[in-house]
Amino acid sequence: MRIVKRIALGLLTIVVLFGLGFVFWASMAAEPMPTATAALVSDQNVTVTQGDWLVFEPTTAPTTGFVFYPGARVEAAAYAPMAHELAQNGYLVVIVPMPLNMAIFGANRADAVLAAYPQIEHWAIGGHSLGGAMAAKYSHEHGEAIDGLILLAAYPTASNNLADRQLASTMIYASNDGLATLADIDAARPLMPATTTWVEIQGGNHAQFGWYGEQAGDLPATIDHAEQHKQTVQAALDVLQQLDQ
Repeated sequence: MRIVKRIALGLLTIVVLFGLGFVFWASMAAEPMPTATAALVSDQNVTVTQGDWLVFEPTTAPTTGFVFYPGARVEAAAYAPMAHELAQNGYLVVIVPMPLNMAIFGANRADAVLAAYPQIEHWAIGGHSLGGAMAAKYSHEHGEAIDGLILLAAYPTASNNLADRQLASTMIYASNDGLATLADIDAARPLMPATTTWVEIQGGNHAQFGWYGEQAGDLPATIDHAEQHKQTVQAALDVLQQLDQ
C-alpha cells in the first residue's frame, strides 16, 4: 500500500511540475517592438483603448468590426500597427489577449466582444498562426454571427471545415514561412470557402505578420517588415470592404 501511495505521489509531483513548467513557458510571450508600441497611441482618426481588450475605434461611426486573435506566445500589442491602420480606414478592430497567451484556451472570447458592440452590423474574425486556427474554429461554430474570416499564416482544422460556408474570406500567407509552410497552406485549401482569396506574400515569413521580432523555426524574410505589413493590411481591407457593400 505504501508503494502505491509513493507512486501516486510521484506521478502527482510530475504532473504539477509539468503544469508549472508549461505555465512559465507560455507566459514568456514575445513582446511588441517599438513600432507596435507607437501604434497604441490614439490620434485624430483612431481612439485606442487598453483594457480587457485592445480596441481601435475610428472617429467615424463604424458598422463593420474585426476581432483578432494573436499568435501563440505573442503579446496582443504586437499586432497594433495592423489594427491601427485598419481602424484608420473606418473599421472597429478589437485585439483579444488570450489566457497564457494561447488562443486555444480562449477560442470563444469573441463572444464578449460581439455582445459589447451591438451597433456593429457585420463582423469579421481572424488571427495569426494558432490565433487564426481558433478564429476559424469560432467562425465554424458561430456562422450566424460571423460574415468574414481573415487568416494570417493560419488555417482551419479538418473538424472545422468551412468549405460550404458563405464567408468573405482570405488566407494571407508567406513564401518564407518556416512554421505555416506552403505545403500546410495547400493542404488546407479544401477546408476553406470556394470564394476565398489566397494572398501569397513573396519573401515574407511567419514573424513579420506581427511586430515582435524573430521566431524560432521561422525562415529569413527577403522583404522588409513594412512591405509585408502593407500587403497584409491591404488583403485584410479587401475582406472588410466586402462586408460594407
